[in-house]
Amino acid sequence: MSYKEFFNDKKIAIIGLGPHGEMLPDIKFLCKNRAIVTVFDMRTESRLKSIVPQLSSIGIEKTILGKVDENELVNFDLIIISSEISKKSIFLKKAIQAEIKIEFPETLFFKLSPPVTLIGIMGQYGKSSVTTMIHSVLKKSFSEYKDQGLFLIDPDSDYGALTHLKKIKKDDVVIVRIPESLLDHYYEMHISPHVAVVTSSVDFGILNFQTYNNFIVAPDEVVDIIKKEKNINSKAKILRTRSNMVPLDWKIDSRISHHKDNIALVIQTCELFKVKNDEIQEVIQNIPPQKGCVEFIKKVDNVEYYNDASSISPDSTLSALKSLSNSRNTILILGGAYTGYDYTILSKEISKYTKMIILLPGSGSLGIRPLIESLKDSSFVQAPSLDQAVLLARDNAIKGDRVLFSPAFDAVGIDISRKERGEKFIKMVRNL
Repeated sequence: MSYKEFFNDKKIAIIGLGPHGEMLPDIKFLCKNRAIVTVFDMRTESRLKSIVPQLSSIGIEKTILGKVDENELVNFDLIIISSEISKKSIFLKKAIQAEIKIEFPETLFFKLSPPVTLIGIMGQYGKSSVTTMIHSVLKKSFSEYKDQGLFLIDPDSDYGALTHLKKIKKDDVVIVRIPESLLDHYYEMHISPHVAVVTSSVDFGILNFQTYNNFIVAPDEVVDIIKKEKNINSKAKILRTRSNMVPLDWKIDSRISHHKDNIALVIQTCELFKVKNDEIQEVIQNIPPQKGCVEFIKKVDNVEYYNDASSISPDSTLSALKSLSNSRNTILILGGAYTGYDYTILSKEISKYTKMIILLPGSGSLGIRPLIESLKDSSFVQAPSLDQAVLLARDNAIKGDRVLFSPAFDAVGIDISRKERGEKFIKMVRNL
């Protein structure tokens, strides 16, 4: 069955427009293919004032904002949820009992697409940077070949996943940034990358479905972890990477401690597609720094401020601290929603790099607070909001210090995203 036949006259519920309307392209695509679409979002119209006007011209059946009615969902043929929505949400319970299919755009794409070559980027941190670099290099390289298609699927992008169905063809290359929240769903579908690029330790379950002509590209320490995992039996060829794979004459300007490790992953991956080193170098050296990843914002009274709002894991925040800290001269702002990660190592290491820790509200913050309070070498204070945290950091910083906003937890609440909290931090700092 073609995707057009699949969507034609199908009653589809879309739950979640995405933090910044990332679901809009896929909604337009569904309507163009004669699906009967109803949009649900827990946010009110006032919170979505920049997105709602775009919905009126798409041709959707109905828009319901501020709530998701679990009783109404049982009337649909298919439910598609945005990546920030959990399949375990209470309002989906009755739909699951009624055996209504619930999909993410990414997983539905793979069910409907022809056979493709999949490059999957996974890990606790570094995914966005590595994804951007690999896509940029291959896009330039593939431009020489008329018949070779290249597509990017990223839940945080505004391209959409389902929209690619109208152009994708057999043996095209698809690059996918796989958030940790979706790994279980890829596993359920037995989707495993032909080239798995693993930036850091993560749930490696989907590697079990790899075959002998597949590859795992990962740093030495990650490969060692994979090999020790008793439940992982990947048949793929393993390619180890090291930061010294990056030639010394490359002009690499980044404060991120693992940036060269990321570039090594890119080099090794792109070499699998016959891209030459000088071509990789040309692209890498011209890619602007990733926003929200140890991003320098401003110097105020000889104190530097950095935005690392994309961090939602302890490993990511620890890496940011190692990148910036010099003789424990960093004031760290962290905290947010529960993620499920183990924060033991971060709490033990954090005082090596910080002079002060400012903790934000959130369900995840409640769990780590006792660990941070017990630290002897770093002072601790609780802030009621990010605004107050920035002011506290300013008041306690001295010449030569650095203020780092690296949450290590997810964004709090249904009406704020990682991008929004970063923008809020930047605005506060620029107004100091």
